[in-house]
Amino acid sequence: MSLKSYETVFIMTPVLSEQQIKDTVDKFRKVLTDHGAELVHEESMGLRKLAYPIQHKNTGYYQLIEFNAPPALLTALNTEYLRDERILRHLVIALDKHAVDYNERKRKGLVGKKKQENEEAK
Repeated sequence: MSLKSYETVFIMTPVLSEQQIKDTVDKFRKVLTDHGAELVHEESMGLRKLAYPIQHKNTGYYQLIEFNAPPALLTALNTEYLRDERILRHLVIALDKHAVDYNERKRKGLVGKKKQENEEAK
């Protein structure tokens, strides 16, 4: 069974406590690992303003998880997102080789370097 690269971003309701946010993230991390996914990268983006109100909320806690998993996992993950009332929105995207490469470079701090170096040289 081959693993494909995916990235998921989910927005949690802003009324959660720090512990509830941690528990929610742990829950989805466990859903991924229980279904055979290997976690590549995780990033908490914190509380951010939403582009438009969702369920009368103007802000939400953003969480990003990059993972490798069998495609069958997506159905289970989607179901869990829809069942959890703490999740305002979610998105799962498949990453091609270019996106995987970009994410690796971004984690190493190499994205945007050329532009900065050119500005410093002037």
